[in-house]
Parts: sequence; C-alpha cells; structure tokens
Amino acid sequence: MPASPLRLALTGDSILQRRLLSRTDPVLRPLFDMIRGADVAFTNFETLANDFRGDPALESGGSHFGAPAWVLDELAEGGFSLFATATNHALDYGISGLLLTLEALDARGLSHAGLGRNLEEARRPVFHGHPNGTVAMLACSATFAKGQEASAQRPDMPGRPGLNPLRYDTVHEVLPAHMQALREMADGLGLEAFRQMVVKLGFGFPPEEGVFPFATLNFREAEKVAQRQTAKPADMDGIARWVREARLTSDIVLVSFHAHEHDPALGKEHPAEFLPVFARRMIDEGADLVVGHGPHLLRGMEVYKGRPIFYSLGNFIGQNELVPRLPSDSYERFRADPALTPGMVYRQRTRNDEGGFPSDGRYWETVVPFLTFEEGRMTGMEIVPVSLGLGEARHLRGRPRLAEGVQARAILERFAALSAPFGTRLRLEGDRATLDLSPEPAPIRQEEPA
Repeated sequence: MPASPLRLALTGDSILQRRLLSRTDPVLRPLFDMIRGADVAFTNFETLANDFRGDPALESGGSHFGAPAWVLDELAEGGFSLFATATNHALDYGISGLLLTLEALDARGLSHAGLGRNLEEARRPVFHGHPNGTVAMLACSATFAKGQEASAQRPDMPGRPGLNPLRYDTVHEVLPAHMQALREMADGLGLEAFRQMVVKLGFGFPPEEGVFPFATLNFREAEKVAQRQTAKPADMDGIARWVREARLTSDIVLVSFHAHEHDPALGKEHPAEFLPVFARRMIDEGADLVVGHGPHLLRGMEVYKGRPIFYSLGNFIGQNELVPRLPSDSYERFRADPALTPGMVYRQRTRNDEGGFPSDGRYWETVVPFLTFEEGRMTGMEIVPVSLGLGEARHLRGRPRLAEGVQARAILERFAALSAPFGTRLRLEGDRATLDLSPEPAPIRQEEPA
C-alpha cells in the first residue's frame, strides 16, 4: 500500500433533483469543500439518471425517482467518486430506465456498483484508483420488489438486468394458541387446501420442518412472540465471493448495503437482525468497512475487528419533494387528483408537512464520517454533523450543510447513543466527534478477602 494515508468520506442517500451549486452556494460550500478534500468520497445514488426516460414501473420504491442525467455531474463536482446504485428505486422506470442510468454513469467514467445486466455484473466490485490507494466497492440491496433483482446468465439464456440482491427469510414466532388459531383460519378459508394443491402441481414446495405457511407469511411456535429474519445463504456466499476477489486486488474494500428493514421490537433506528450478521460476515471475508443506508435516518455504528460498520448514514441529499414528473400509477397510489401537479401531490401526501418525512426531524439530520487509512488499516475517524435544513422552504430544504452549535451537539449525541449498544465509543469535542480506537480497559479485579 502507498506510504501516504488515504482519506475516505462517506455519506448516505443522495436524492438530487436540482443544481447543487456546491462551489458557489455559501451555505453548502464549506461541507462540500471538506468532501472534495478527501481522496475518495462515497455516496448512495438513490435516483435514476435517466432524464425521465424508460418505462415507469407499477411497483416503485415509494415514489418514482427519475432525474436529469446531469445530477451525476453535480455530484461529481461535489467531490463524489464512488456511487452505490443498488436501491429499491433502481427499477422505478423498469429495465429500460436502469440501462439508461448505467449508460449515463459509464459515459462519465464514474465508479459505480450494485446494478448490472445480469447477476454476475451486478455483484462485481468496481475498483477506484487514487495515488494513495485503490478502493474496491461492492453494493447490494435487501429492500426491493420481486423481479427487481438481477438474475444469473445461463449458457443458452441471458440474465435479467437488475440489482445485486441480499434476500432474506422471515419467520413469525407465535404462541401455541396463536398457531392453533392460524391453522383453523387457514382450513376454514381454504388457504391450506390451496397451498397443498400448489405443492402437488409442482409450483410450490413443502415448508421447513416446524414452519406453517399462512397466506404469504411463515409462522412457527415459540415461547414468545417475535419476528426472525435470516439472510439467504446463496446471496451471502455470492457477495462474499467478490469480497474475496476485491481483497486480493485492492488496498481498501468497501461493502455497501441498502436496507429499510429494522428490528420491529426496537424501532426504525435499529437494523433488522440479519444485517449485523451480514456485515460481520463481509468483514470476516476481507472487507475493511461496511456502509449501510436506506431508512433515511441514522442508525448506530459498530467497530468489528477494528473495522467500522455503519448501519445507516441516513439522508445526505433529500429532494424527493422536488421530483418534477410522476407517472399515473403514483397518482393512483396516493389517491391524488390527476389535475394536481407533482409538488401538490407531495404536499397532499404529507398533509402539508404534518406527516411523512417533514414531520420528523430525524430524517433531516445525519453525519459524514471521514476515515483515514494507513497501510490498509483504519487509523482515525472524524465524524461531522450535517443538517438538511428542515424548516426552510421546500425548494431549499433537503440540501446538506454543516450543523453547528446546539444542533451539531444533538446530532452527535444521538449518533453516539445509537452506537453505544454496539460497544462503540465516541469522543465529542465541539462540533465534531472522533472514534475512540483505544483498546477496552481491562476490568478491575477485586481482591479476595484474606
């Protein structure tokens, strides 16, 4: 590895619709100057650079996130060099919109990963070179609609374009009395007879031992009610295969995951149980850091074997209210009058800011970590608090800027509190925080009484 340290900046979701003006806007420029000052900067690109072309899909990631292709130029001017593209919005405009986005990224020579014309291409890492080191990035998504995942290519058949999937199985654990009621309902409604017919016809398979399928959900008896989620081994193994390849051919390996899934018992700020298992496995396979995003708010950070796992870096740019074009399916989904303009649809959707993202300040605050690597090892981390300007007019909010004073302290304290359950220790100093990399102190041994 080169002798000079490599400085890496990390951000969460970038949903950009308008000119960023990162060099000329005095509100935004100080933060973007810091990002441009890093050797490599990562963001999760959660829009389609398709110029609103393609085939709008019935199933979108919430809203149809088309965008002008020049938003990529704005982000590149803002300092970004690594673009994760595997998100639940990647097929908002169908396969045609995905392919147009890949063409826009490739035409600009941007380093991106997570989408592909088949599964192997979607899983492959991208290698971004810098004089201070080469960073490999892989990107995947756990959140997506059925059919948006890329499929494998066969000798005689092409694969399906799509995203790199991290699929998982969900089983709902219930008490014996609950299970008895489910079985009675399944029999009474004819659901169990229909399921067995599907299996008999060869279009389905018997469930795992102890699991009872009810409609589209799986249940099993337990001593307490809980939801259990486990990542599918085939996806874990498929992603790990390319992590090992990246480890052989780069200085730093970054794995990105997009996941809205959360722990139902703890709430949206806490990752679903399969995500820590996945992230730790990727580090065991050779990753130097794992970066999560998707729920649009901050989650905690874990340091596993000296390597950081960010379970969500929240929103970095949030201009979903400024999407200028929506297909008819969006109007139907939101029960909006077709005569309304897109801005009016978003205002109706949030009940004039009384619901949705504008009603919760957590969606408008985040952090940007700056990591320093020397000889392949993380030697420092500075954490910068960021505000997206909640309270400003709709066309101004959603733009990131350095948080200061009381707000900066509150953001850092919340991030520290979310990270504490993972054993992560942060030092808060003014408007910044640093990661405490010192070893855990040895426990004080109590002497036995004489």
